[in-house]
Amino acid sequence: MLFCHSQPESYHQHSASYIREALAPFLQNEEARLMAENGTKRIPFQYILCAATSPAVKQPDETLTYLNQGQSYEIRMLNRKLVEYTDISSKYVKSIVRVVFHDRRLQYMEHQQLEGWRWNRPGDRILDIDIPLSVGILEPRSDPLHLNTIEFLWDPVKNASVFIQVNCISTEFTTRKHGGEKGVPFRIQVDTFTTNEQGEYMEHIHSSSCQVKVFKPKGADRKLKTDKEKIEKKTIQDREKYQPPHETTLLKECSPWPDVLNLTTHSSCSTPSPIYHSSPTSCSFTDGNCSPNQQGELLHLLPSSSPQDTQHWLHRHRFSPFSRLFSSFSGADLLRMSREDLIQICGPADGIRLFNTMKGRSVQPRLTIYVCQQQARNQPPIKPGDGDIYHALYLEELTLLDLSEKIAILYSITPQQITRIYRQKPTGIHVLVCDEMVQNFREETSFIISTIRDENTDGYHVVLK
Repeated sequence: MLFCHSQPESYHQHSASYIREALAPFLQNEEARLMAENGTKRIPFQYILCAATSPAVKQPDETLTYLNQGQSYEIRMLNRKLVEYTDISSKYVKSIVRVVFHDRRLQYMEHQQLEGWRWNRPGDRILDIDIPLSVGILEPRSDPLHLNTIEFLWDPVKNASVFIQVNCISTEFTTRKHGGEKGVPFRIQVDTFTTNEQGEYMEHIHSSSCQVKVFKPKGADRKLKTDKEKIEKKTIQDREKYQPPHETTLLKECSPWPDVLNLTTHSSCSTPSPIYHSSPTSCSFTDGNCSPNQQGELLHLLPSSSPQDTQHWLHRHRFSPFSRLFSSFSGADLLRMSREDLIQICGPADGIRLFNTMKGRSVQPRLTIYVCQQQARNQPPIKPGDGDIYHALYLEELTLLDLSEKIAILYSITPQQITRIYRQKPTGIHVLVCDEMVQNFREETSFIISTIRDENTDGYHVVLK
């Protein structure tokens, strides 16, 4: 569905003035610094978060902005009349706004932290977009699997503003909750893309971010007032050690979030899901049939494995949630990590499993089944000779989810593309597969797999015969 909010006349009349007022405190110094570093090149975009910075931040440090939980805050996108940028082939650009952890330690455990928050706050999102207040944006989207991410299109030639709401608070992610503890800082990051040759928004062109802390409603106002009173009590000499506060926050240019690198790398594929990224060599179900990936799988991680091979190995062994974290690791880098390092980064269960898998100590599967893809009538056999080709699926967990993941890995697709799995009985009826049915599968049972396209989604129904 397309959402396009027209811009009122007053918005156009005052656009230049409010942008200049917002940027006035830092535009000259910031652009002078950037032009000194990059020659005459200017950054393509600039974003303004309409929230005041804290006065209690020392000069060398990054600015810190306080936000109230659930309150709508505006992020303004500057137009080309004020800031020159490089040529962009597409009329619109796509921006992804995300709330991420500032601390490196929590970045390593982001997946576990977000899953814990999802468990404690079912149905809630970490980041929301306030569509009625937003101006000049198209196709706003909140992925249900990305609780901390929103995305939208906008025209860089025109003014645009997006209003966001952060629904988590900083103290929800502290290790000890005894009252009075300091909350962890977050980052609000904006990654912007233009279209590639296929017309997909996957060419990264700019990223910027700022540091924030989120308080319960009205808590940010109280904290800001306390910081001001604290600075006012200091001597003039001591005040000079602190940054002057500003009514708005300028997002500073930064490196793209690692997910952006995955998007750019796999620009020939459709947009990957938050956890499972499509491989360039993957195949999809077509007309109810698909051949498995015939390339040799990387079964063992070697010191000579490249970062790309390491990524394939992680996906192959069901460590996709950590692929972004280890995006630049070679095989040697990963193999140098100790068991304790992996437990600290990935958590006890996944850390131990990753360590054992790297060392070749694979977990004994609880169930082994064999599957063969049903051939179309007009298709020749996969290989010369008699007999069908079967593939072994090793289930460590007797669940429908584990079965879906194994079938998805076999065909190099995402589990989300598998809508339902049915078991066809000899009488021809189709029984919906559930956890209890998987638990009652006999060891080394053989199935023939066929697929039916789901007319309501882009997924497929899998039938086991």
